[in-house]
Amino acid sequence: MTAPVIIASGGANIASLQFALERLGCHPRVSAEADEIQNASHVILPGVGAAQDAMSRLDAAGLSNVIPRLTQPVLGICLGMQLLHQASDEGNARCLGVLPGHAARLVPQAGRAVPHMGWNQLSAVREHPLLAGLENGAFAYFVHSYVLAPGDDTVAVCDYGTAFAAVVSHANFHGAQFHPERSAATGARFLANFLEFA
Repeated sequence: MTAPVIIASGGANIASLQFALERLGCHPRVSAEADEIQNASHVILPGVGAAQDAMSRLDAAGLSNVIPRLTQPVLGICLGMQLLHQASDEGNARCLGVLPGHAARLVPQAGRAVPHMGWNQLSAVREHPLLAGLENGAFAYFVHSYVLAPGDDTVAVCDYGTAFAAVVSHANFHGAQFHPERSAATGARFLANFLEFA
């Protein structure tokens, strides 16, 4: 295994994610090469934008069949977390199918615009190493319009008029609906916890 790899998925948050990891003493590579991704110590799938577009990029790079077979720790961030699931209502996208569930659009409510943008609280639903050192109710930064309903793989939820999965984990696959690279101390600790996974 080599250093962590950030999948070059076209997301605009890749540079800030690199900087966040470098502040932790980690020096990730950015790659869309299957061999490099398969040999990485950890893999991060970031995502900003539309689900169907992101899946088209992964398909074109030959990665939609590679990612579900990875055995090292994998972390999907924001759209990347949604892509780990079966499908998204956004463009009726077929996703990677690693985790059950599909992403549905948030419904606007009085005082709750869509997209959900800004700081909100994480509420743990079970203990998990990803949340080590984080207080229940810690604030994280969100920017998204689609959500996954809480399920068996949910580690923490967030409330935005309705509860949605904010952190998920199943086997070696993990996800954060929030942006740890933009979540100050909460995000730094979350990423450090992920990097500790063997």
